[in-house]
Amino acid sequence: MNKRTDDIGGSPRPWRQGRRMAGRVIALCVALLIAALLLALAVAGQRFASTGSAATDIAHLVRMSVIQAGLSTLLSLLAGALTAWSLDRLRFAGRGFVVGLLSTALVLPSLVIISGLIAVWGRNGWINVLLNPLGLSSGSVIFGLEGILAAHVLLNGALAARVFLDRLEATPPEKLKLGRSLGLSPLRRFAIIDLPALAGSAPGVSATIFLLCFTSFPIVLVLGGGPANQTLEVAIYESVRLDFDLGKAVGLALVQLAACAAIIIPASRFAPVSTLFGRRSLMHWPDGGVVAVVQTVILTILLAMFIMPLLAVLIRGAGPALIPVLQQPAFWAAFRTSLVLGTLSAGLAVSLAIGLGMSRALEAPNAAARTLLGLPVFAYLAVPAVVLALGFFLLARLLGISTGLAAPVVLVLANALIALPFAFAILSPPLEALAKQHEKLIRSLGLSGAGQWLRIEWPLLGRATGYALAVSFVFSLGDLGVISLFGTADFSTLPWYMYRAFGAYRTQDAEAIAALLLALSLAAFLLIPKMLEVLIHARNR
Repeated sequence: MNKRTDDIGGSPRPWRQGRRMAGRVIALCVALLIAALLLALAVAGQRFASTGSAATDIAHLVRMSVIQAGLSTLLSLLAGALTAWSLDRLRFAGRGFVVGLLSTALVLPSLVIISGLIAVWGRNGWINVLLNPLGLSSGSVIFGLEGILAAHVLLNGALAARVFLDRLEATPPEKLKLGRSLGLSPLRRFAIIDLPALAGSAPGVSATIFLLCFTSFPIVLVLGGGPANQTLEVAIYESVRLDFDLGKAVGLALVQLAACAAIIIPASRFAPVSTLFGRRSLMHWPDGGVVAVVQTVILTILLAMFIMPLLAVLIRGAGPALIPVLQQPAFWAAFRTSLVLGTLSAGLAVSLAIGLGMSRALEAPNAAARTLLGLPVFAYLAVPAVVLALGFFLLARLLGISTGLAAPVVLVLANALIALPFAFAILSPPLEALAKQHEKLIRSLGLSGAGQWLRIEWPLLGRATGYALAVSFVFSLGDLGVISLFGTADFSTLPWYMYRAFGAYRTQDAEAIAALLLALSLAAFLLIPKMLEVLIHARNR
């Protein structure tokens, strides 16, 4: 089925050769770019000797990175499993909104979560405001390892909950009916039906969360509270921005790359986390009595911990603090830069994902080709944001290019690579399904590749494409890792502008920017898919 006869000479040639070649060219370009960045790191390691800045305990950095990522993963899995278990059993007004809110956790900017946690748990936060009259104030408890874990669990616990809920809701109704007819108790039901469903996705979820936490940068940078909680990525940033010790930064980056490889190689055996959700069983089998009360209490507490920081960001940042920020020309410059770079990065990431997905869909019998076409997707996981930024930074210096001139191009490319795994996970499965289901129809109609896209794939993939665009845009909008090495007073994005406000103790400005980032992120996540769906319907009328 993958060959067709050429009209000239009757020689066979592959079906949709243009799509195959496009995917291979994309994979080759991404591979060459990553190779160039790694080469820049290697050359810089020889050319830029360490300036002898303060010695770094690499063993401590690796140990701290592993400890905080391991604890964050365990707590996130526990919070996610409890949330999903409770949501699967309970039905209440607003449940759909809660599930949708959990879905946004993947793309919420880390700085927004940080600002919300400080507003709730900081020295002048909501908790202390309530406890002060009772003489129970505990000061700020959000900085240090506790703060890092809280931020990671808030983000990744919601992600785990969304994935686990999808698995529970996909339980075959026949299995639920059989369990109900056998009168399984809630405990037996969990052990026999729920646990196997969760266990299938737990390794992939665990690996994803561990990698996200191990390469976490903004959360550790802002909430770490000092050298005791420093990780490799923060140490790389400080080596460049504070000490300008490029030799030391390169050494740390190589350690980070080795550590990521040690994590990714065994993790690659696990099933990846899908960002689209499968079929759902329409059968609802609730638990009753004390168990239902326990589920309600658990869900209330966990949702309050997730929603309170977001509410705090909106309440504290969307009030009078917003007006002075809107009067600052530097804010509007950062706002425009973020929108332009976010749009370009999202467009590039989705284009790359579609090209790779189309090509990969045609290589169903060829496992080697499918693997090679999937490798670019792992570029960001293998080369985290700060290491990616350092590679671009060193490449620009080695080529004699001003970092100011390189910065916009670097941010678009780097943020597109960061978003590519998620855009690919969204678009590749439906592209493969469409290729499998409609190939005979497409051949019989004699559609060209462009006609196939316009008449079949685009109408059916429009909403998924909109979701991929939204996810990619918000990833770029909230990125601090790449801009951290290129940001200046004259070239800034909203996250960099917000981080500088934190550093200058302009807390109200930072809170206002966090509220705007949250509003922009939620608006993009909710509106972009709907806008593309409307455009598709208008075109097909």
